[in-house]
Amino acid sequence: MNILITGASGMIGSALRTRLIESGHQVFCLSRSDDSTPFHYDPKNERVHISKDTDLDAVVNLAGANIADKRWNTKRKEEILKSRARLTRALSLALSECQNPPHTLLSASAIGFYGNQCTAPVDEDCPPGDDFLAEVSVRWEEATAAATHAGIRTVLLRFGLVLNADGGVLKNLVMPGGLAVVGRLGNGSHKISWISLADAIDVMMACLRNSNFTGPLNVVAPEVVSNRAFAEALSKARRRPALPPIPAAIVRMMFGEMADAALLASGNICSIRLNELGIELRHKDLDSALSHCFPS
Repeated sequence: MNILITGASGMIGSALRTRLIESGHQVFCLSRSDDSTPFHYDPKNERVHISKDTDLDAVVNLAGANIADKRWNTKRKEEILKSRARLTRALSLALSECQNPPHTLLSASAIGFYGNQCTAPVDEDCPPGDDFLAEVSVRWEEATAAATHAGIRTVLLRFGLVLNADGGVLKNLVMPGGLAVVGRLGNGSHKISWISLADAIDVMMACLRNSNFTGPLNVVAPEVVSNRAFAEALSKARRRPALPPIPAAIVRMMFGEMADAALLASGNICSIRLNELGIELRHKDLDSALSHCFPS
């Protein structure tokens, strides 16, 4: 297939691109800086240019500013929202206007869709939350409307915490030099829903293959763990001590609104749709995933 990826330089995008090329597909990347490329985004005019010389079979939309890069303020929150909703809307519109539109769009979202205090298990049938990250996810998903209305099969990938040793959250939880790992935050009782990078890529590959699968999908492993258990498992996998717990008040002082919205948020997310894809996850429990990330 001819497949376009947005956000191809990110952790997930890079891994997906490698897998697709290894599987014999032709991969194109959306540029945000070079308007001479066949596929590029013009943020000033909020337009995505799609080459007329290449018929795309599928598009994987992974672009979006990292929510944890900077402390949140009004301007940063607007950047987070715009980086997702505006590009996705422009992309969907451009695809819908193609003479031969692709048959499939996989568009990233997040389990933040469900809100930040999901203590009871929630699945794809549950409604959205009412906090900032829920708003971001809702508007991100709504931005695919033009593609859906054009008959493009659209899958909304609600990612949990994606685990990989070389990027994402794990890179920030291991101290420089690998001497220790970050310990629990607050009382450590809040829930974490996660998936290994390898499994996330397998899920996306299955979504590309399955021509009947559409709609939302929680990209999470079946095991949900507490923050305390996560810190203990990471310490065990790295064979390094965990730093002393960081009280919730200190986390809030350091990170502001992001603390309760993301770092101390509880997300007990499961999937009732993964079995429709007919694949077996490689890492169903956290110890297995972390052992894969940090082999002995």
